[in-house]
Amino acid sequence: MDTNLFYYILDNKLLISNEPYNLNEVSEDCAYNYKGLMFALNKLDSKKSRRNFCVSSEETLFIKEENLGLLKNTNCGSSNLPSFIQNAIKERRVISLNTNYYNWQKGLNESFPVMDKNQHFKKWNVTIVGLGDVGGTLITGLRLLGGDCISQINVYDKDENKIKRWCFECNQILSPDPTVFYPPVVPADEKDLFNCNMFIFCVSVGVPEVGKESSDVRLIQFDGNSKIVRYYAKLAKEKNFKGIFSVVSDPVDLLCKAALNEHLLPEQIRGYGLGVMNARASYYASQRNDCFQYLKEGRAFGPHGEDLVIADSINNYDEEISKYLTEKTIKSNLEVRSLGFKPYIAPALSSGALSIIATIKSDWHYSATFLGGAFMGCRNRLLASGIELETYKNMPSKLFNRLENTYNKLLSF
Repeated sequence: MDTNLFYYILDNKLLISNEPYNLNEVSEDCAYNYKGLMFALNKLDSKKSRRNFCVSSEETLFIKEENLGLLKNTNCGSSNLPSFIQNAIKERRVISLNTNYYNWQKGLNESFPVMDKNQHFKKWNVTIVGLGDVGGTLITGLRLLGGDCISQINVYDKDENKIKRWCFECNQILSPDPTVFYPPVVPADEKDLFNCNMFIFCVSVGVPEVGKESSDVRLIQFDGNSKIVRYYAKLAKEKNFKGIFSVVSDPVDLLCKAALNEHLLPEQIRGYGLGVMNARASYYASQRNDCFQYLKEGRAFGPHGEDLVIADSINNYDEEISKYLTEKTIKSNLEVRSLGFKPYIAPALSSGALSIIATIKSDWHYSATFLGGAFMGCRNRLLASGIELETYKNMPSKLFNRLENTYNKLLSF
């Protein structure tokens, strides 16, 4: 890497660049003692890249474009960077800032208030819209499990009786220990939906009745759900919403892209559908001795549905076993439907409640985030410095080819 760097101070923040900007320049000696978050200035296509993301390696400090290659760990182990920048990257204190965004300077002072290393952490206020099977189960999960990171759960549905029902029922979920805190479930008005840290979209229309499935059940819902998600994304933009816009409804990845078309920031939008695919793959892996490696070494990538990619292991990848687990995982929802039930409990908890709580806590989890023009599901975590993607040192070429096929299909929508 060219280490001829430029250093600037703007809004009391340190900016670094590999090309000159018309900003207040300072010396490297001045920059050396800076201890806060620092910003690496990049110029990327704003239609195919995020405004901000966490720099997790020297190779991602200055990039030409966002693409699937960001999942590869290409760190060679040696560095010509000044030691204070190397240390800041290791400590996840470096944020890539895309100056091709018209409002890039706002990125200096806007971040998500996650729990990670935050001594002044305030529990999140979350809003759930859509109180059907998934939404109701999600509320239950957050009520039971989110007491240490969620202050309040606001609920909304067009059917007022559903709002009353879930407030009535969930506020009666209590431990025998009166000292345990459970976030209260409160009714929300539509005008106040975005007075929160995270908005969670669980609305579903057009879900086929059990026994009447004709094709991919998830894709069937796209037309109806996309109109509704765009309505709420537009409302979020009008309200100048700065929090996270989360999608749990199917098809998660495509609905995220529909929300993006209403001009929210790419890094604001997250899709929660991959957590249950990892859980389903783990379930099937536990049934066969030759699949056990998935439980510790396996990974899930891509959408919640067709074109999912399950890898039994990154370091000891087996194509045949991986494709077996992929096929079983994709068809898992049909097994539940064959019993006469809609498969919503595991998705609402594994993809929804558990993954959302992990997001707030800056823990590694599965969700879909924006990557070079598509919402690609993978393991990631949300830090004060932005989204960090899990990267892989020895990504097998056969596995990467599968990922590219999925990624290109997501780009085409």
